[in-house]
This record gives sequence, C-alpha cells and structure tokens, in this order.
Amino acid sequence: MEAFQRAVDTGDLQGLLDILAPDVVFLGDGGGVVQAALEPVVGIGDVAHVLGRFVASGVSAEPTRVNGAPALTFRLDGGIVAVVAVRIDDGFVTGLYAVRNPDKLSRVERETPVSR
Repeated sequence: MEAFQRAVDTGDLQGLLDILAPDVVFLGDGGGVVQAALEPVVGIGDVAHVLGRFVASGVSAEPTRVNGAPALTFRLDGGIVAVVAVRIDDGFVTGLYAVRNPDKLSRVERETPVSR
C-alpha cells in the first residue's frame, strides 16, 4: 500500500507498474453520475492507463480501510473524488475497486455502527 500511495503522490508511473500484477483488474463505480469504467479493465497496461489519468489529475492519496480492506482515499482540492479498495496478493496489486459515486462518497468520512 505504501508503494502504491507513493507512486500516486509522486506521479511515478514506473513505480506503479512495478507493483501491479500482470492480470490486475480494475472496477469502477460512478453511479451513473460521474465518469467511471463501465466494464472491468483487465491487464497491467490498461489499468496503468486508467490510474495514470488519476495521477496526472493532481490528486493526493491517503491510506484508509474500507470494509476491513486496505484502500486509498483520493482527494482533489480537499474534497474526496474517489476511494479505491486494493487487493494485494503476493506483494502485487491484483484488484482495484474505485468508488466515484458522489452519493456513496458522501458517507466515507463517517463511521457506520454495525449491530446484530
């Protein structure tokens, strides 16, 4: 996660390529409100292209946890523009699930209690 965050924060595309698995999968959720991948993006080249657009946009990334899994919160001008849950296997990023839907992102910074 540290290497992924550092690659995003510094714009180091090669550093990003170094940690992506060859068959990495990227899924996006824009909720029909903001632009997001409509189908899974598969493979290091295509996923790097998608992530490269994020990096080029000037976002900053901070580590967080979503549903108990490692994730990065992407901010631009102080506002949250995406939360990306990250799956890591054997030291490589194998899956990314990006939520960009503003309705869902509006609840990111508050904890939701769970009861039985």
